[in-house]
Amino acid sequence: MAKVTTVGRVLVPVGDQDAAISFYTGKLGFTLTADAAFGENSRWVEVTPPGGGAALALVPPQGEQYRPGRMTGISLGSTDPRADHAELASAGVDVDADLWGGDGTVPLGFFFRDQDTNQLMIVQA
Repeated sequence: MAKVTTVGRVLVPVGDQDAAISFYTGKLGFTLTADAAFGENSRWVEVTPPGGGAALALVPPQGEQYRPGRMTGISLGSTDPRADHAELASAGVDVDADLWGGDGTVPLGFFFRDQDTNQLMIVQA
């Protein structure tokens, strides 16, 4: 059996790594935890949420199947999705108009898009 113990990182395709660093650190409060040369003319960039957990690796597009502007399936946990929704909307982030859930069956949350229109969600932790 494999010795997997955690989800270490999730890759997010981005068109401009510097713009992505700015979005994830400036708008979401993530910390830049890696920014190093990788291969020929490439960089390995990771950001991590303030509470720890899996890092997001902000990577250049890889072929036709892995391009920016897609549903990522990434769900970020928050202690106050309503406040996050209001704060991100006021900061100019592309957020859905309405929150969903919060009825006891599905956690309260909303979808938003990053600088490359990758879709993520924030849900009640």
